[in-house]
Amino acid sequence: MLAQVHSCAVVGLEAQPVHVEVDVASGLERVTLVGLPDTAVRESSERVRTAIANSGFFYPQHRLTINLAPADLRKEGPAYDLPIAIGILAATRQTASELDDALIVGELSLDGSVRHVNGVLPMAGMAQKLGFRRLFVPAVDAAEAALVEGIEVYPVACLRELVEHLCGRHTIARREHSLDFQEDVEPTYPVDFRDIKGQEHVKRALEVACSGGHNVLMKGPPGAGKTLLARALPSILPRLSLREALEITRIYSVADALPAGEPLLRTRPFRAPHHTISHAGLVGGGRWPKPGEISLAHRGVLFLDELPEFGARNLETLRQPLEDKIVTISRASGSLTFPAAFQLVAAMNPCPCGYYGDERQQCTCSLSAVQRYQQRISGPLLDRIDIHVEVARVPFQKLASLETGESSASIRARVEAARKIQEARFRKWNRSGVLVNGDMGPAEVQAFCEIDEAGRNLMRAAMQQMNLSARAYHRILKLSRTIADLAGDARIQVHHLAEALQYRPRLLS
Repeated sequence: MLAQVHSCAVVGLEAQPVHVEVDVASGLERVTLVGLPDTAVRESSERVRTAIANSGFFYPQHRLTINLAPADLRKEGPAYDLPIAIGILAATRQTASELDDALIVGELSLDGSVRHVNGVLPMAGMAQKLGFRRLFVPAVDAAEAALVEGIEVYPVACLRELVEHLCGRHTIARREHSLDFQEDVEPTYPVDFRDIKGQEHVKRALEVACSGGHNVLMKGPPGAGKTLLARALPSILPRLSLREALEITRIYSVADALPAGEPLLRTRPFRAPHHTISHAGLVGGGRWPKPGEISLAHRGVLFLDELPEFGARNLETLRQPLEDKIVTISRASGSLTFPAAFQLVAAMNPCPCGYYGDERQQCTCSLSAVQRYQQRISGPLLDRIDIHVEVARVPFQKLASLETGESSASIRARVEAARKIQEARFRKWNRSGVLVNGDMGPAEVQAFCEIDEAGRNLMRAAMQQMNLSARAYHRILKLSRTIADLAGDARIQVHHLAEALQYRPRLLS
C-alpha cells in the first residue's frame, strides 16, 4: 500500500515542500530510501524502526520504498523521522491516511519521543503560504511555530500521541497563535552608558554611528574601554520593530541559535567572534551553506575585537557585505543568499605592544613594526568605515568620580528621533532598500546631501589635503547628513561637515 505525508526542507533561509512517499510491497525485508538524502536522513530508517516498535506498533517485515520528492532537492537533518514513521504506519493501516491538509516535521528518539528540529519558523511560514491547515511539530518548537498566524499548530511529544490524535482516540491540545510583541517596551541590556566613566567624545561618535547605521573603528591602548563601549552599543540602538524581530528570529531558527525558552528575539543581536574564527564561521558556508556570524548579526552589531589579528581573507570578505547588506555563497549545486545588514564595530591597538602614541607608557615598537601592524587592515576596508575614533586612557579623577554619565535610554531617544527623520525621508523616495543614511547610494546622496558654497569649499580643501577617495567623499556626506538629523537641521551645515571630517582616519606620523 502507498501512503503520502507532507513535510519540508530548509534551503538557506527558505523552506521548500517535501512529499514523503512510503510504499509497502511484498518481498524480503529491505528499506530503500531515495530522494537525495544526506547521512542523517539515511540513518533515519533505524531510528524509525526502533521508535515504532518501542511505541507499541508493528513494523512491517516487507520491502519498504521511501521516496523524498522532489528528487533533485537535497534533504538533510533528522526532521524527516516523524513523517517517515507516520507514512509507514499509514501504509500499513495503523493510523489515518488522510493527511493532505497536514505538514509534519520532527526527529524521533529510540523510545518514540519527538525531539527539536531546526528552522521551524520558516517551515511554519511556508505551510501557511501553501494553504496547509495543520502543522505538527515537536512540543519544544510549538511556541516558535505559533508565531505564524493562520495555521493550526499541534505540539507533538511522542509518536504514539500523534497516532492517537490522527485516529481520533486522543486529541492534542492546539497551540494558540501567540505573537506578544510590544515595540514600546523598554529593553534591558547588560551594559549601560551611564556606567562608563569619561570617553565623552567616543560616546558621541557611537551615538552618531547608531543614528545613521555607520561603521566604527575604535583605536587605543589596552584597558582604555574599547570593548566595554562596544558592548554598550546595542543599548542605544533603536528598539526592534516586529518585522525586524521576525527577520532575526528566522535566521537564528535556521542556525539553531535561538535561546532556550525564547521563540522570538526581542533585542538586537550582538556578535563578537574570536579572531581565530574560520572563513565559513564568519561569512557562512559549509558543504550545505549555513548562516555565519555576519548573518547572525543582521539588524544588530558585529564586534571585531583585535581587528588586525583576524585573517586577511576574512577581513577582505567583509567588503562586499558592508556595501550590499547581503552575502552570497556559491557552490557547485547553486548559490544561496543570506542577509547581512549589520553594523560593524571594530577595535584595535595602535601597535603590537599597544602603546604607540600613549602619553603615559612608552611604545617599544619600531616605526616599521607599527606600520606593518596597521597595514594589516587594507585601505579598501578602512574606506568603508565611516567613523574612526581614538580611545584614550581615562584619567583617575573621572574613574574615581561618583557621578554617572548620561543613560543609554536618553541617548537612544535621540537616536530614535533621528531614525524617524530618516524613515520619513526615505519613505517618499521611490527606491526600496534604503532605511538609514548609511545605506544611501550615489543617487540618494545627491538628492539628500546638498551642501552650500561654504561646505563645498571645505570639502574641496579636505579632498586635496586628506587625499580622499570618491567613496570617502560620499561617506562624509552621509555622515554629515546623520549629524544634521541629530541636530534637527534640514540642511547640512559647515560644522556638520567639520565633525564628519574629524572622524576620518589619521595618517601615521
